[in-house]
Amino acid sequence: MAVGALALRLFFVLRFPTVTPDGIVYADLAKNWLLHGVYGMSGTGPSPSLIRMPGYPAFLAVLFAVFGADHYNAIRFAQVLIDLGTCLVTADLARRVVANSLPVASSQRVARWAFALTALCPFLANYTAVPLTETPAIFLAVLALDLAVAALQREPAAGASLRVWAACGLAIAAGIYLRPDGGAVLIAVGGYLLYRLGCKPERSRTLWAGVVLGVFALGPLAPWAIRNWREFHRFEPLAPTHSGEPGEYYAIGFDHWTHTWLVDYASVEDISFRMDGTEIDLATVPNRAFDNDAERNRTAQLFEVYNQDVTMTPQLDAQFEQLARKRIQRKPLRYYLELPCLRVVDLWFRPRTEMLPVDSHWWRFREDPEDFSWSLLLAGINLGFVALAVLGTLGWRKIHYAAMLGGFVVVRTVIVTVLTYPEPRYVLQCYPVVMVFAALALVVFRSGGPSANESSGQPAQESARK
Repeated sequence: MAVGALALRLFFVLRFPTVTPDGIVYADLAKNWLLHGVYGMSGTGPSPSLIRMPGYPAFLAVLFAVFGADHYNAIRFAQVLIDLGTCLVTADLARRVVANSLPVASSQRVARWAFALTALCPFLANYTAVPLTETPAIFLAVLALDLAVAALQREPAAGASLRVWAACGLAIAAGIYLRPDGGAVLIAVGGYLLYRLGCKPERSRTLWAGVVLGVFALGPLAPWAIRNWREFHRFEPLAPTHSGEPGEYYAIGFDHWTHTWLVDYASVEDISFRMDGTEIDLATVPNRAFDNDAERNRTAQLFEVYNQDVTMTPQLDAQFEQLARKRIQRKPLRYYLELPCLRVVDLWFRPRTEMLPVDSHWWRFREDPEDFSWSLLLAGINLGFVALAVLGTLGWRKIHYAAMLGGFVVVRTVIVTVLTYPEPRYVLQCYPVVMVFAALALVVFRSGGPSANESSGQPAQESARK
């Protein structure tokens, strides 16, 4: 299976190598940091920047120092190794969370299935070929969860437990240094510790676990916050939500307007990514963006003004903000409930072809039957993973700390839903957890429970200690 995992990732690296605009930004930051000692973008300078967290540019800078600047294949092959690590850590997480509920043989099968599902997941493998934060961020997220479970299982040995909590905090900090939303792991694990603090008699140990976790997860952010204060005279412990430089104008009103109707990722490509620099065809805006003819006509007028010089001015942005407020006032439940729920469906169930040479408008069968067929296949694979995971949640009592794992999935999904650009790749950090629950479904529910020759009454505590 390890050979198959490596082969699948090399297939994507060799067949579908991709460099995105975000990847170019990360590479530019890395090269300026490496060659000029300035963490910033090229231009007149280069000038200092805070538009991205420095974790991934640091990773690229190390690879560029060893293999040469712009050596993107070095990044891809390194990410292949990291993703193979994700497979191993996912298997270890699966083993740990079922060890005390299933016999040894069954818990080992769950671990093997978790490894196999993660190894053969094309969506995780695909991103090894793309210089983006996804591959290392997924690894650090599942590593932090695995360490959290390991620390919880070591409660009797307080000193050893606190050391593991410190390691868990460092993994979370590294994830935040890749992307600010890496803090979703901290919210989920910290929330679980708060729950235990209120329900368990060993409150002192739980309290100390939370303190150590918080210090090691948030403490490493101090150098970045201090640097930003010195360079820009503003308190910025993360990166700006709109990925803009201090003092740079950002069209908040336009983004607010898109969130009054945006559901699918195709609209992000058609509208959001094209704003400020590229003409936008009103025909690409879905009908749900207009409640009546008057609103359609008003939106058409604003797009006509924008397309004259493809610049979103503050005055034009303010008019889009007015449109957004009227739409929210007219139907608040649509904005606060219906649209976020529809985004969740799109984030979890679309074919995940955004980094492949496949049209993002995958449902257009007549225009491109081949793209539609590939998209349908990938959508079926994705649906299979999610369906197995949902089935696995029926056996949540067999998974220790299921609330913490499920809480991470929920928190991560909610955060991604409210982002300016809700891209499907952002929920891939949840997929190792999906594989754990899916593996449980394959082992327990497929066979109707542990096999007859296993002593189902003996919890596999010995396995959990290894």
